[in-house]
Amino acid sequence: MVHSRKDKQHPLISGDLVRDIMSALGSPPDLFCRTLYVPDTEQLALQCVYLESMIDKKTIDDYILKSYMESTFAEGKSPHSEEWDNFWRERSFAEPYHSLKEQAIQALIEGQCILIDYKKERICFVNVTFPKDRPIDEPKSESTIRGPHEGFTENILVNSGLLRKRIRNPNLRFEPMVIGNQSKTTVYLTYLQNLAPDVLVREMRSRLSAIQTDSVLDSAYLEEFLQDRIWSPFPTLTNTERPDMVAAHLLDGKVAVMVDGTPGVLIAPITFFEFFTSPEDYYQRADIATFIRWLRLISFFTAVFVPSLYVAATTFHQELIPTQLLISLSAQREGVPLPVLVEVLIMEIMFEIIREAGLRMPRAVGQALSIVGAIVLGQAAVEAGLISASIVIVVAVTGITNFVVPVYSFGMSQRLLRFSFLIIGGFLGLFGILCGALLLLAHLVSLKSFGVPYMAPVTPAQGSDWKDVLVRVPRPYLRPRGLPSVIERLKRKH
Repeated sequence: MVHSRKDKQHPLISGDLVRDIMSALGSPPDLFCRTLYVPDTEQLALQCVYLESMIDKKTIDDYILKSYMESTFAEGKSPHSEEWDNFWRERSFAEPYHSLKEQAIQALIEGQCILIDYKKERICFVNVTFPKDRPIDEPKSESTIRGPHEGFTENILVNSGLLRKRIRNPNLRFEPMVIGNQSKTTVYLTYLQNLAPDVLVREMRSRLSAIQTDSVLDSAYLEEFLQDRIWSPFPTLTNTERPDMVAAHLLDGKVAVMVDGTPGVLIAPITFFEFFTSPEDYYQRADIATFIRWLRLISFFTAVFVPSLYVAATTFHQELIPTQLLISLSAQREGVPLPVLVEVLIMEIMFEIIREAGLRMPRAVGQALSIVGAIVLGQAAVEAGLISASIVIVVAVTGITNFVVPVYSFGMSQRLLRFSFLIIGGFLGLFGILCGALLLLAHLVSLKSFGVPYMAPVTPAQGSDWKDVLVRVPRPYLRPRGLPSVIERLKRKH
C-alpha cells in the first residue's frame, strides 16, 4: 500500500477513526459508513460517515458520493440554492488525533457528514442536515385577530430568519452559546448593537455564561437562572412565540434569548405594565387599544381581589353590604354547612382542577370537559346545598378575568396572588387585605429586571413614557425616535 509506512504513525490512515466514533456513540443503528476505493485497487479513497436519522440521504447519494466518483464534486459549494452556515469545513490529518475525533463526533450529532479523504489526507465536515421541523404556524397560546400570524418554531435558524425578515438591520446580532453539559443546546443572545445598552448585553451574557446545568430543553430551563428574584411571584422576564413581539422589544433596546428546540423566546428587561400590553394594541386604533388595556387592568384587580373581598365582606363586614343584597345572600346561605372561606376555596380549587384537566386532555375532549364540568359541578353543588349560588358567580368571574392578561406566565402569578389574598381575607378581613396590598405594592416597587425598575415608568415617574402605558396615544404622538427612558438611562450608565 502507498501509506504502509504511515499506517503505524497515524491512526486515521489505519482506519481507527470510524471504529472510535462507533465506540463513542455506542454503535447506534443509524450510524452508517460508506466506503469508496481507488479503482482496480483495494486502497481506501474516501469514507463517508453520517447518522441517517439526522441527514438528507439524497444529498449524500447524489451530491457527495456520486459526484465524487465522477470527479465533479465541488468543494464548499452548497447543493441547495440557499447558503448553509458552516457548510464546509476541513481539517488536516496532521492535527492531533484526539481533537479530530472530538470534532468528528460533535459534527455527527449536529447532523453533519464526515468525509475522510485518504488521498488528500484530510477530514471534511459537510452540513447536510435534513430539517425535521414543523412548518411556520400561528402560535397556539397567543392568538391574533389583526396582525402577523407567524409564530416561532423549534428550529433556531428558522426563528432567527423570522427576526431578520422583520428587522433588516446590519446591527442585528446573534451571539451563539452552548449551554447544558449533556444536552449541548444552542442558545442565541439576540440584540440590536446600536440600540441595546452595553451594560444590559454584558449582564445577560454574564448570566448565560454562568449557568451550570446538565440539560436545556426549553427556554423555561434558563428563566430561573436569569431572573433577578427566584422567590417572587412576578416574572422579571417575559416569554413569547411571536416574532413581531420580539422584534418590537429589540427595537426598544432590549435583548432576547432564543433556545434551539423550543419556540419560546425570552425577553428582558420587562416591566409590570408591559404585561398588560400586546402587539395587537399597535394594530388597532388608539382609542380601542386604550379601552382594551383598561379592561386588562380591571380584570387583574378582579381576578386577584374579588374572592377575598367577598369573603371578608360576608364574614366580617356585613355592614358594608346593601341591605337587600345582604338579605339575598343570607337566604342563599341558609342550610349551607360550610364557612364562606371554605366554600370559595373548594370552588376555586375545583375550577383550577377542571382547567388543568381540560388543558392536558385531548383537544376534542378538553373543551367539552371544561365547559360541561364547570356547569354540572357548580349546579350540582348549589342544588345539594354545599355552596351558595353567589359563590359560583364569584369563582366564574374571577376565573374568566384571569385569562384576559395576554401573557400566560403573568396569569399564573395572578392565580397565586388570588389564593394568598383569599386566605388573608378569610382570617383578617379587610384590614388583612389592605396590609397585604401594601406589602404587594412595596414588593413591586422593590423589584428590578436587569437594572430596570419593575414599576417604571410610573415609579420612578417619567412623563414622556406615559403615552404608552395605561393610555395608548395615537401613533403620530408616540415617540418618533429614541428609546424608552429606562433604556436610555442604562445606556448613560455605560
